[in-house]
Formats: sequence, C-alpha cells, structure tokens
Amino acid sequence: MSEKTANMKVVEGSYAVAHAVMCCRPDVISAYPITPQTHIVENLSQMVANGELDSEFLTVDSEFSALSVLVGASACGGRSYSSTTSQGLALMYEVLYNVSGMRLPVVMNVANRAMGAPLNIWNDQQDAIGARDVGWIQIYAENVQEAVDATLQAYKIAEDAQIRTPIMVCMDGFILTHVYEPVELLDKEMAREFLPDYQPPAILDPAHPMTFGAFADPSTYTEFRYQQFEAQLKSMEKIELVAREFEETFGRYYGGLLESYFVEDAEIVIITLGSVVGTIKDAIDAMRSEGKKVGLVKVRSYRPFPVQALRKALKNASVIAVVEKDVAIGSEAGLLTDLKAAFYNSNIRTPIIGFAAGLGGRDITVKDISKIVAKAEAARKGIESEFEFLDLRKEIL
Repeated sequence: MSEKTANMKVVEGSYAVAHAVMCCRPDVISAYPITPQTHIVENLSQMVANGELDSEFLTVDSEFSALSVLVGASACGGRSYSSTTSQGLALMYEVLYNVSGMRLPVVMNVANRAMGAPLNIWNDQQDAIGARDVGWIQIYAENVQEAVDATLQAYKIAEDAQIRTPIMVCMDGFILTHVYEPVELLDKEMAREFLPDYQPPAILDPAHPMTFGAFADPSTYTEFRYQQFEAQLKSMEKIELVAREFEETFGRYYGGLLESYFVEDAEIVIITLGSVVGTIKDAIDAMRSEGKKVGLVKVRSYRPFPVQALRKALKNASVIAVVEKDVAIGSEAGLLTDLKAAFYNSNIRTPIIGFAAGLGGRDITVKDISKIVAKAEAARKGIESEFEFLDLRKEIL
C-alpha cells in the first residue's frame, strides 16, 4: 500500500481540518462551539484528551474570549489556533483588529455561515466578507482537501518574519464541514518538515520587558497601518511561494492566489469563491461540449486582493460575471466591487456583471449557472444588468 493510499480516508470535513490543525502543532487552542464549526473543535478537544496533540485546549465563555485568549498566547510566543462562524465571528470583531494590529500570526478556520437576523444556520459567506477589512489574510477553499492543505500553508505564510499577519481559512459551512468524502490526511512527519516550529521575533517576557498593542497618537498611527498594508501586499508572493513548496512536498497545487479553468480562450469568464466552484466547473464542462466558450477564475486569496493576477487572467474576456454568496446592503456585493475597482485604472473595459447567490444556504445549481451565462451573453450585446439577486422569489416579497 502506497503512503498516499494509506493516508486517504473517507472522513467528515471537520475531522479532516482538525487533523490538519493537529499536524500544525498549535501550543494553544481556544474556541467556543457554534454551528457549523462545532465539530472542528470537538475533534481537536478529543485529540488533546487522547494525547494525540500536545496542546493547551481552552473552552471559554464566548467567541470574544476565545480570540482574546489567543492574543495573549500568541504574544507570549505560542502557535495559536481557533475556529468560528457567523455570529461568532461578528462577536470577535474588536479582537480581530487587535490580532492583526499587533501582528500576531493566529490561524483560524471560518466555517462560513449566513448572518442574522433573520436567524439562519446555513451557508453563505457574508460573515467573512463582512470582516474583509480587519487586516486578516483570507483564503477560500473549494473542497475539503483544499481546506486541509490551506490550513497547513496558512501557518507558514502567517509566521513569516516579513508577513506576521493572521489568516482566516474559509470553508463553506455544512457543504464542506459536514460532508463525508475521500481526503488525503496530512502525514505528521511531512507536515513537521514543511512547517518548522514557530520562532517569533519578539515575545512578552518579564526578563525582557516590552509593550504589545501600545497607545498610538496621530503622529504614529498611520505608520502602523501602513506596515500592515505593506505586509499584506508582500504576502501575495509568499502565498504563491508556499503553494509551490506545498506542491513539491505533497503533490497538490491550488493555484496560489487564483485558479483558472478554461480561461485561455473564454469569451465569458465567471469569478467566484469557495465550494460553488465545483458546480460551476460541471456547468462549464457541459457548456463547452456545446461549443460555448465559458471559463472560470476561482479567487483563492480574497485578502490580499490579487489585482494584477486578476487583470492578467481576465484580459481576454469579453464579459465577466461575478457570482458570490454575500451582499453589501445599499451597494452591490464585496467581490464585485473589488473587481470593478481593480479594473478602474487598467486598460480593460470589459463589462462586469454580478450576482448575489446562495444566500442563507439556497442551492446554486448548474441550471442557475446557465442563467448567469445567458445574462452575460446579453451584457456582451450591450444589455445593461450590473447587479442582481439570482433566482429571487418575487412571489414572497
């Protein structure tokens, strides 16, 4: 039996991610259970209890506390981990800024879930998109295997001395967290070789006193933000580099910042994030067999936003259709707005249309993708339609 076959297991997505976290060897895990994230930390708790993982596992009174604990743990030099979703991520909001502002390389899996009210526990990506500007790198996974592999890669990116920026590894709730599918679990020894022990450049130590998260008046605050801004820009090269290093070690590659699918000759290109990529690929395969030149760009890194890579990937498209599981109330939607901004100072004048889809867990089907392509074809002919809610049920409005 080959090593690859031996590590291939049919497991729940949450277990696979928990196993990946175990292979990353965090010193401190702090979390509060919330659907659909619960199984990740539940599995990690069991691994600690069984002696499989030598880590301090802390169950706290809220998500705010969960991330606050990791501020201290990371500042003291510990590799730190948490996971959350939806309202839990919202409750962390103040601390998200503290973690990034103090340049603490915390890694957190976000099991994407709709925000209330109204209360909804199913998948969309409003939670993480709503936190796009808090200073965390955001990487979105298409499937469980990518969520596993991105978790290991995230630590290597975040802990780089030139980056020192926390990372959210985003995976669609239920669709990926609760699915059972074949996954190649990480080999512990290979993971240790790929990800060395954390060596922080500075820590809180009574023997060598220093201040973390100090008061900054107007004469210095801008420079702190500029350093964060520059670190995120630098991280684009690191994300690509780590993805290639991972490929050399484990044989899997996800495209770094982006992944393209039939883009070279595509007239219509769809842009999206997360697990809906699989459905769109199936739809494209069917349309290609009918002679339609449709392609896909999966945005893997949403923050930092890969402007130059997107311009390069989309330069030959006749029309671009953005499909995303979020909405910016009063405007349009996050990815759509960012993509338009990326093209504002370029020579690309391609029509860009956008769709809010899959909100609150509503299915996005192959038929829906065909509708989007039809609307994109109309836009190419000059019919205006910049943004809309896909498959809106007007009879219940």
